[in-house]
Amino acid sequence: MTIGVVIADDQALVRGGFRVLVESASDMEVVGEAGDGAEAVALAREHHPDVVLMDVRMPGQDGIEATRRIKEDEETAEVKVLILTTFDLDAYVYAALRAGASGFLLKDTSPERLLDAVRTVAAGEGLLAPTVTRRLIATFASSIEPPLVGSDALRALTDREREVLREVARGLSNLEIAEKLHMSPATAKTHVSRLLMKFAARDRAQLVVVAYETGLARPASLG
Repeated sequence: MTIGVVIADDQALVRGGFRVLVESASDMEVVGEAGDGAEAVALAREHHPDVVLMDVRMPGQDGIEATRRIKEDEETAEVKVLILTTFDLDAYVYAALRAGASGFLLKDTSPERLLDAVRTVAAGEGLLAPTVTRRLIATFASSIEPPLVGSDALRALTDREREVLREVARGLSNLEIAEKLHMSPATAKTHVSRLLMKFAARDRAQLVVVAYETGLARPASLG
């Protein structure tokens, strides 16, 4: 299956570079380019790509608002959004995840990692680069006071599910969770699937938001 990609960035040179990179992969194709958020939303509706590579800062409608509109529209809700950010945009990451982004990468990531990220997000895995995830989420989450939500659902979790959710919030993969909590990878995957179902979450990225907004995960716990 070929992965359809929309590239959204206000710099033509950057878009061109990403186009060359994406089209160098035999399993991907660029179906559109957008110079701002509004164009990205329009292209998502027109082409229904598998993944939108979304810059955060763009003129007019920014990447976060564009992500929100894509994910809230029934016609494009299945489109995955991969946020591209830089170190000076840490504060946007949490907002992007709340808007429905499936993951994020730093713009200076290697070409190979970016292509792998597109494949991962297209497959529905969500939330990438655990090390970066821990650092960015910890940095931003420590500066906000998000409203506590979903407390009833949290109380309905088993102790094991709570443990797994905490590790998801740390950015750990299923294999890493299995190793840390002394369970099989298949069991870890089952727990994550149940968490997704219980919180009606689209992917792991949304589970991270749930973990913070319920107070189950806190920046100090990330180590």
